[in-house]
Amino acid sequence: MARPLSSIPCASDRPLSRTASRPAARTTAALAVVAALALTACSSDADAGGADGSADEEIELRFTWWGSGLRVEQSEAIIDAFEEQHPHISIEGAYSDFGGHWELLATQTAGGDAPDIIQMDDKYLREYADRGALLNLTEVDTSGIDQDSVDNGRTEEGLFGITTGINSLALGANPELFEEAGVDIPDDTTWTWEDFAEITEELSANLDDAYGTNETNEPGGFQVWLRQQDKHLTTDDGELGFDVGDLAEYYEYWLELMHAGAMPAAGVMAENRGADPEQQLIHTGRVALAPMWTSSLAGISESAGVDMELLRFPSQTGRAEDSGHWYKSSMFLSASAQTEHPEEAQLFIDFMVNDVDAGLLGLTDRGLPANQEVREAVLEAIEGQDLVSADFIEEIEDDIAGPEPIPTLGFSSLQEIMMRYEDELYFERLSPQEAAESVYREMEGVLE
Repeated sequence: MARPLSSIPCASDRPLSRTASRPAARTTAALAVVAALALTACSSDADAGGADGSADEEIELRFTWWGSGLRVEQSEAIIDAFEEQHPHISIEGAYSDFGGHWELLATQTAGGDAPDIIQMDDKYLREYADRGALLNLTEVDTSGIDQDSVDNGRTEEGLFGITTGINSLALGANPELFEEAGVDIPDDTTWTWEDFAEITEELSANLDDAYGTNETNEPGGFQVWLRQQDKHLTTDDGELGFDVGDLAEYYEYWLELMHAGAMPAAGVMAENRGADPEQQLIHTGRVALAPMWTSSLAGISESAGVDMELLRFPSQTGRAEDSGHWYKSSMFLSASAQTEHPEEAQLFIDFMVNDVDAGLLGLTDRGLPANQEVREAVLEAIEGQDLVSADFIEEIEDDIAGPEPIPTLGFSSLQEIMMRYEDELYFERLSPQEAAESVYREMEGVLE
């Protein structure tokens, strides 16, 4: 039976949230603890336990993830199915909100008490893998997963994360607000950023207590902007892949949208960024166009009370193939280098990612399944907004221009830096150029 991490003694007692929340600044501080301490993982024997035990040996594993509600129910069902096939292995599940997950994991890892199996995000993969805290997953079958998705979890030292599923950043469109404003939903295969500005300004002008657009969902929004110029936020070498001028231009565009009324005033946006996910504008049905990850479509549609639609981002050229989309690993499954049962931990990861029955229990909650056989079975089983999300992922396949570089060490701090200076930008305490220079300088510091 899974239990909330709040029931386990730890530094964080934050309440659970149905939707993942933005990691707090103290999460970065907790990660610094991991870096500062000599991790016991570095001295653990990755071959200990499991392999030399008998098939009847009782083995207990711990599995931790972020998320609640439906994810808890599905994860428990997957655990039950695995335990039925492997009665000598029992798995204790624990869950928290997004920020609490990373705070506790940093503390547990530094203290030599990391869970055996870890739900991992790409922003943190290198934070743990490069410090020797994750197991090289040599025994997980990746033959049914496309190579880009496999390589998303690989560093120079090995494979440390197995992609559970894929998603993409897209624009969520609220059709009821478009209808209320008397504005047609645009053709997302031909529109430009100029079109986006005109449409969102018209939407805001014609709506009561709602807006054309609001947030850029950083750093994803800036990553799309850069990809449209054949650049990246960070490079394969772990350096920044853009210059100050790129970010200043980006900031100028969004500041002009605010001045034109296409998006809320600075105070409303600051309040929106600090709100619980369920209280944010997109969840309460008060924004017509906003960036969102495709895997969150069903949840946002439910909370907004409307079947949201998914659109490609506008481009500089008005061509769909230049829209800058990429397939992101929704999340990974990793194993701790501290585990006493590396074989069994990998056996569970393999089951969760590659077993069709497990896939039908989890459906698209952790993204459109990475394993092709599992994906085909899930596509036959889903409907409604889950199917809309899956169809969009397949629809943009020909527009994808390769993956993003694996987030470098320090990447997890970039979101907080961008969002902090966006407050300075929108309140006009800094110019776009000044904000861009400050962001760039701080980003360089955390990536050193």
